[in-house]
Order: sequence, then structure tokens, then C-alpha cells
Amino acid sequence: MKTTLIVQNLKCGGCAKTIVNKVSELENISDVAVDVENSSVSFAYQDLEDALKVKEKLQKIGYPSVDMENTTTAKLISYLSCATGKMK
Repeated sequence: MKTTLIVQNLKCGGCAKTIVNKVSELENISDVAVDVENSSVSFAYQDLEDALKVKEKLQKIGYPSVDMENTTTAKLISYLSCATGKMK
């Protein structure tokens, strides 16, 4: 199955690179793609539990989905994730 999540704090290619790298590490997740203009992350998954792990991972690296609270901490973490993506 394939789905798309709309996330917060997604601003540039550095953010996108970090998201693709981190989400692709998850088991049973493939075809990860990021659309910076639409703040979306698309991916293929095997079951709902796998999709929920992606949502959790995105929140952990500073990109909570639009249905989650965008805390100051999440914003700060997203800046670090962005910078990491730009350096790699």
C-alpha cells in the first residue's frame, strides 16, 4: 500500500534528504519521496503498524504530521535535521 502524510516544518531539500534517509531505514517501508512545495511525504508500507512507525519517526526528527502539535522542540529538531541533510 502507498500513502502520503502532510508534515510541518518541511522547508527545503536538506529537510527532504534527512526525511528520505531516516524513513527509508524503517523496516517494511519503501519508495520514500518528499514534495517540499506541498510539505508531503509519500511512501509504500506493508501494514498500518508500519505506516504509524513512519509517522512516529517523522515526529521524532522534527516533522510532525499536520494533525499533531508542532511544538517549539519539534521546530528546533527540524532545524537540526535540515542542517544534517544539507551536510550529507
